[in-house]
Amino acid sequence: MRRFFVSSGWIFAATFILVLVFIPFDAGISQKAQALPGPVVGFNKEITNFGTFRWMLYSTGLLAIIAYIVARVLTTHSYASRIRTAWRLFLYFFLTIATAGILVHLLKFLIGRARPELFPELGAYRLTPFTGNDLYESFPSGHSTAAGAFFGAFLMLAPRFRFVFIALALVIGVSRVIVGAHYPSDVAAGLLLGTWTAMAFAFIFARAEWLFRFDANGWPHPKNEPRPTA
Repeated sequence: MRRFFVSSGWIFAATFILVLVFIPFDAGISQKAQALPGPVVGFNKEITNFGTFRWMLYSTGLLAIIAYIVARVLTTHSYASRIRTAWRLFLYFFLTIATAGILVHLLKFLIGRARPELFPELGAYRLTPFTGNDLYESFPSGHSTAAGAFFGAFLMLAPRFRFVFIALALVIGVSRVIVGAHYPSDVAAGLLLGTWTAMAFAFIFARAEWLFRFDANGWPHPKNEPRPTA
């Protein structure tokens, strides 16, 4: 598990650095993003809710249940192993997204950062923890965390297309700033939190050799791709 702790350390360090870099510019970037032309803001309002936990959890959870039931019924059928793989796939997404959701909502509650809509009266750096009020739950961004977890899972499963998945996660994250729901540092923290969760469950699944196996360097590699050499 040394590789897991090293990789986690790099992700947490990157999160810390990015948040520190963005924080001084949060207010300015947020105001300029919200002032973009109407069609740009409108487009981002249309796509931003793709990053909600609800549809991800319901869809992957339901598919995991269906796949598990079918796998139990077809225990001796030639398709049984494929169904079990599908169950593990949906379970991987569900656990990644559910855990990311729990973590981000806990952090929101503990930190209590005021959202951009309260900027005129409270500024960009007001922290009011333990309120349970959505207006004081800006950091980290929940939508960005969901996008990081969702596309992070795809990234772990299909690393060849990592730049595509990173770009899609960034699109959702940037949309949260443009629609005035979050500051850039909220988005950076959320995306990396979600990605870390996807990575963590890849390590867990690799230990059981579900979907992943460890390569020569101790990194979880998709089982359906050739195992890379050290």
